[in-house]
Amino acid sequence: MTRIVELDRSRLAEVLEIYPAAFPDEELRPVVRELAALPEVLHLAAQEGDALLGHVAFTPGQVGGHRVALLGPLAVHPDRQKMGLGAALVTAGLARSKQDGAALALVLGDPGYYGRFGFAPETQVTPPYPMPADWAPAWQSVALRPGADLEGRLKLPPVWMQPELWAD
Repeated sequence: MTRIVELDRSRLAEVLEIYPAAFPDEELRPVVRELAALPEVLHLAAQEGDALLGHVAFTPGQVGGHRVALLGPLAVHPDRQKMGLGAALVTAGLARSKQDGAALALVLGDPGYYGRFGFAPETQVTPPYPMPADWAPAWQSVALRPGADLEGRLKLPPVWMQPELWAD
């Protein structure tokens, strides 16, 4: 049986093995490593027995003085994709972010995938750096509390303040 648990950060090496398997054309391990060093970042893992099968991070940020959460990165081992593990990680992370006081969750990701969780294109909150115009549909948000109509630039910890993470 698969459980969603907070990641024991002593198991970071196992998580780092999932990313190149899930995303062979994208190097996400440096970001995951830096996020793991930040105690305020929520890290959840999909665990079956003792095996880690998936991971997601939710980074707290600010928009106009309001707490928000940035979802990502998210990875599930290729052998276990399309079995609901990613959905379970996202759902648990959104619930925890809401419990922790986030008004809004943001993601730069596939609209077809994240739309299932209520994410829709975001036009009022801008990312830390300009993105290519064709990425606009991928910049999405979902309200975690009623009336979370925020506007402004997303402020995040330094790990996310790298222009190359927001552009081609």
